[in-house]
Amino acid sequence: MNWINFLHFYQPANIDFYVIREALDKSYWRLIRLMEEHPYMHMTWNVSGCLLERLYDAGEHDFLRRLSNLIKNEQVEITSTAAYHGLLPLLPKDEVVRQIKENESILRRILGVRKKPKGFFLPEMAYSPEVAKIIKSLGYKWIIIDEIAIYNKLDNKSGVVIDSYSGLEVMLRSRSSSREYPPTKLLSYKKNNFDNKENIIITATDAELYGLRHEDPTGDMEAVAKNRKIKTYTISEFIKFFKKNKTTQIRKTKLAACSWDSSSQDVKNGTPFKLWSDKNNIIHRDLWRLATLALSLDKKFKKDINYKWYRWHLVRGLASCTFWWASEHDFSKVFGPYAWSPDIIERGLEDMIRAVRSLNDKRSRKNKLEAEKYYLQIKKNIWHKHWNKHWQV
Repeated sequence: MNWINFLHFYQPANIDFYVIREALDKSYWRLIRLMEEHPYMHMTWNVSGCLLERLYDAGEHDFLRRLSNLIKNEQVEITSTAAYHGLLPLLPKDEVVRQIKENESILRRILGVRKKPKGFFLPEMAYSPEVAKIIKSLGYKWIIIDEIAIYNKLDNKSGVVIDSYSGLEVMLRSRSSSREYPPTKLLSYKKNNFDNKENIIITATDAELYGLRHEDPTGDMEAVAKNRKIKTYTISEFIKFFKKNKTTQIRKTKLAACSWDSSSQDVKNGTPFKLWSDKNNIIHRDLWRLATLALSLDKKFKKDINYKWYRWHLVRGLASCTFWWASEHDFSKVFGPYAWSPDIIERGLEDMIRAVRSLNDKRSRKNKLEAEKYYLQIKKNIWHKHWNKHWQV
């Protein structure tokens, strides 16, 4: 049996460090030790640039050193991404390129990654043909996205295809296997399936699943690691293996815009990013009005004495979490929360307004007043909805 396991390590740049500490203690360290204790186990990891910076600033150098060693030993394949986890299909091209290049810089500076990774992780696996073309132009070879992009239905199929629009190689994850606890899923197969080299399972989840969201009291992950009949690959290793296999052929395929949480109906309706931008959600609507305004000031005020602080706040406010936590979607059946948090929405909102407020140029006065109007309206709607709909229900 072949298992390709992709893990996404991410915490927002503006989150309190105790949240990162909990993920570090319960999940991240467990995964580091697991890989060190089982050197024949291979995985592909995305560790977002903003998380690497927080770990570095907090003095977690031992963790970063051991992660770097796993990468150098080619046991862990590292991918690149957008440094601050913006939802790329909803951002302008200049911002997409900027966040990608900043993430490359962080990988070099903190982890010593000198060679450009082959793979790229789209935050929230939010794929669009336009963003895929940008990623290809920046020299990346492959991306991983949800199987719904090709099938527009969930039938537990996964594999490798070529995006007909961008030319990128695309790894398709199995959503059903990823929405369970993958090690338990693997161990549920009959023993004779372990001997079948044609069996392939491709999973992709948040790294926090391994300990923080699921405690795994029976040690299923360790049992899988010890089972030598379950062969693990990095994504690049598997793509190479897939190409050499005479019984398989990578075909060019038209992919639909989607995320790893898009429903079939969302894809069909042309609203694949509804969890971050829903036309019927007034908080989403006004957050994007403020975000668009804040983004529009970048080129105009590039020489502002406070431009650095404008950018510092802007990228934190644009993180996908700001919008996701306003979606009110229930993820409790897949190891997740109910996606409503006025505090997290407000944290992103505060960074967006501070980006605009920080500009010193007098010409920004009109923009400031317009931004304040959106800001006050959003705050009002967040707390009005919270007290009336979500509090003590």
